[in-house]
Amino acid sequence: MSLLRQKTGSVVRLENVSKSYGDLLALDRVSLTVGQGEFVCLLGASGCGKSTLLSLVAGLDGITGGTLDTGGRKVSLMFQEAALFPWLSVRGNVELPLRLQDVSRPERRKRAEALLGIVRLTGFADKRPHELSGGMRQRVALARALAQEADILLMDEPFGALDAMTRDILHDELERIWREQQLTVLFVTHNVREAVRLGDRVILLSSRPGRVIEDYPITHDRPRRIDSPEVSGQAAEITDRLRAEVARHAH
Repeated sequence: MSLLRQKTGSVVRLENVSKSYGDLLALDRVSLTVGQGEFVCLLGASGCGKSTLLSLVAGLDGITGGTLDTGGRKVSLMFQEAALFPWLSVRGNVELPLRLQDVSRPERRKRAEALLGIVRLTGFADKRPHELSGGMRQRVALARALAQEADILLMDEPFGALDAMTRDILHDELERIWREQQLTVLFVTHNVREAVRLGDRVILLSSRPGRVIEDYPITHDRPRRIDSPEVSGQAAEITDRLRAEVARHAH
């Protein structure tokens, strides 16, 4: 069944954005727009500036040149590592952004329980992170990101360290949450099939300095399987382009 998403204009807009660290040019005149409710995946070789781009959108670092606009919308960032506080319970980790917002304790508890329900961890609120599997820890990290009530969710290889089966299950969960919460997602990955499995679009960046070299629309019906012929076929096309770019840079 096809999932049609309503686009109501761009919520992330980059125009000729560059980022330098001293003499190192990480991103070079990147122009990119992400529409309301879109799921956009960023691909490229290691060191091409994917994570740098997320940091800029998150406001953790400043651009060197160009224009970056999120329209004042709230942004949350989720990393490859869950980065949970080991001394806090699952509930405590999810409540942390709410505590920083001075939300009252009863309201924090209520909202944390609701978020744990969204990520299907009801009943695990009192567990500590070390008692959870890697996939469950990432669900907690996702619930904590959602607790910020952000309009834009930035995800930096959140499933990269997980086994294939767990990752496949979390793809389904993330797609469900993206749909139900009406999120806009910018997702960094090294996994081409993962990008085609999840994305409305796949943006391919060049080797350093990062530039947008391809913008692939992904139009296959949802839900998708990562091993389906449609996903595999388009992933092969993108992989060939990525290999050509890596080979060009190597020479």
